[in-house]
Parts: sequence; C-alpha cells; structure tokens
Amino acid sequence: MSVDAVTKSASRSVRDRLIDAAEQCLTAKGIRATTVSEVAEVAGVSRGWLYRHFPDKSELLGAAIVRLNDAFWGESRVRLDSVSGLDQQIAVGVGLARTASEAPGALVLKLRREEPEAFTACVGLGVRGLIPEIAAFWVPYVQAAVDAGEIHPDTDCAEAAEWIARIMMSLATVPGEQVDVDDHDSVLRHARRYIVAALRCDPAVS
Repeated sequence: MSVDAVTKSASRSVRDRLIDAAEQCLTAKGIRATTVSEVAEVAGVSRGWLYRHFPDKSELLGAAIVRLNDAFWGESRVRLDSVSGLDQQIAVGVGLARTASEAPGALVLKLRREEPEAFTACVGLGVRGLIPEIAAFWVPYVQAAVDAGEIHPDTDCAEAAEWIARIMMSLATVPGEQVDVDDHDSVLRHARRYIVAALRCDPAVS
C-alpha cells in the first residue's frame, strides 16, 4: 500500500471515530449540549486534529446526523420488509419511531422533534422536512397495499402516505388513552380498525 493510501485510510478511520463519538454525545446530551471538546475527548483525539476533519461543530454533528438518518431509514426498511400487510407495517413503524434503543438511527427523529433549530443549523433540514421525508418512505408500502388489494385501487398513494406519516408522528410522540403506543398489538388493532379501514373506502366518495 502506498503512503498516500495509508494516509487516506488513517484519515477515514479518524473521521469515522469522530462521527462515532459525535453520535455518542448526541445520544447522551443532544445537539446544543454537545461540545467539540467532548467529541474530541470521546474520540481520543485533540481538538486540533478534529478541526482537520471538521471545521466546526455544525459540520461535525451534521455528518453524524446524516449517518443516523441513513441508519434509521435502512433499519426501518429492513424491518418493514420482513412483515406482510400495511397494518403490520404501520404498527412496526410506530414501534421503531418510539424505541430508539432498538433502532439507533431513530435518534434523528428525536433530535428533529426536540431541537429543531439546532437540527436545522447542523443539516439544513428542520421539522418541516420531516413529514415529507416520512411520507416518501411510505409511498412504496402504500402502493404495495393497493397492488395486493388491501386498500382501494383508486387510492392516491402520495396523499395516503402523507396521511400515514402524520398519524404515525402523532402516535409516536403524543400520548393518548385509547391506544397503548408501546404495545404492538394495541397499535396493530388501531391500524386495522381505522387507518387501513379508511384506506379501503373509495376516495372519490365525500
């Protein structure tokens, strides 16, 4: 291996360590309370060495958040693809959004909800971008439900996916009395009775 290749490999390794450390700090303290010095200490490097890879806190934490975001959607896709039926997929999706410990990438949803301004400063995407992002994720699952005859064939998949995104964010973040959002069977029952049942109706009928 050439000297340049070794240097490049080492550089990638330090960058990954810094992003790992940033994720640890974000998990423990959130965006605003995390400092560059703490990230450097957790990574085992000097602040000067950190600044060779990331010019400021926003870019450092932004890189960690982007990786968390990718991890969340990747984890979610694997989990949802392992179950059949839109009702089951919705119940699993709510569980993923609720339980960051089971899906580490879900931390990004928590950060977006709880620290929207700081989140925007790091990655240029605030809470306003969250619903469209979740909706885009759900479009193929809604389309699959149409194709399988689970819901009405005239369903507007993009519109239905955005509705599902809004309901899921509400279930995942706002406590209620009729649905135990931490119980899969309770969420599944709700999804079957109301969400999927509503999508079976002819959307042209007002």
